[in-house]
Amino acid sequence: MTVAKSGAGRRLVITRWSAISPFGLGQEAFREGIRAGRNTVHSLDAEQWSAPVQQACLVPDFSVRDLLGKKGTRGMDRATGLAVGVTAELLRDDDSGSRAVPKGEGTGLVLGTTTGSADSMMGYTRTSMQKSKPFLVDPALMPYTVMNCAAGQCAIWHELKGPNATVAGGQSAGLLALNYARRLLASGRAERILCGAAEEFSSARAWIEDRRNGGTTADMLLGEGSAMFLIEAADETAADRMPLAEIIDVRIRTHAHGDRRSTVAACVSDVLQRNGVHPDDVWAVASSGGQTPYEDQETDALHECFSGSDIEWISVADVLGDTGAAGAAFQIAATLSLAGLHPEAEGKVAVITSVDRDGIVACSLLRTGGGNR
Repeated sequence: MTVAKSGAGRRLVITRWSAISPFGLGQEAFREGIRAGRNTVHSLDAEQWSAPVQQACLVPDFSVRDLLGKKGTRGMDRATGLAVGVTAELLRDDDSGSRAVPKGEGTGLVLGTTTGSADSMMGYTRTSMQKSKPFLVDPALMPYTVMNCAAGQCAIWHELKGPNATVAGGQSAGLLALNYARRLLASGRAERILCGAAEEFSSARAWIEDRRNGGTTADMLLGEGSAMFLIEAADETAADRMPLAEIIDVRIRTHAHGDRRSTVAACVSDVLQRNGVHPDDVWAVASSGGQTPYEDQETDALHECFSGSDIEWISVADVLGDTGAAGAAFQIAATLSLAGLHPEAEGKVAVITSVDRDGIVACSLLRTGGGNR
């Protein structure tokens, strides 16, 4: 077994990333789409989607089998396909198509999710109830009903034998996964971590959101996709992998009685003070935003924290819709993409915030700088 160097004081950096999003497949498609603010809304095919919404932000022409092939994909759901696919994109060398990141025991994976695939869970349960006997179900579909299926499949497909974890956290899952990855590296459990999040669009998810919001989702834009980042210790990165951003810190709180504004403000102020970062050192803030009833509270809290500062405000939900668990990961990807357009961002700090309706508030600080984003 590989034993990595431990130490809580190690500088951790993001050295590679990729995404499968409504902008398309891969990092370049995401970078171009977010920089242009390209619209990703499409009308749903009523024959394919039995959903209470008419529009969504879908990954264009996405098919698990077209992306990954027929072998090992029978019954694979969209959430798992997105996660396995984006991991392949991250590991693939851009020029030669060969593996650019070592596999084996030194490489772990942490994936953020909401519940896994709601479509797989509900479909499997429905089949069990509709059949003459409850056990007359397709056993090949059973693995996809488990929340940690996508992370496990990523490891199996790509021979990642290090720690493998699934972190369920809704809208904030990407930042919770990032914090878990930091702990794994700080404790020497792995040499490098692939960290990201995935969320699928499905009729099941659309109906869950509809019922959760009292049947008011007709105008809500749901999105989907996955983003993945390679996280390593700064002093152990390969010569051809320049740091794109340093992960300074991640802080997580809970809000009570719906008081999200003060919780967001306290969380952001705390993480800035703990790391000696002045608001004037911050060049960008990427908030969860979206079509949520607490968007204004998050925005008001952030403007309170950075009043008087010249800030680049980044909103991913405006162009990608509500991407659920993938939201915070897309916020990080957008920050890295836009940093390349701002020379003044080099060496400065970006703030990533996320607010989940079930009580989580999370905030991360990234110091941008380094190679091609």
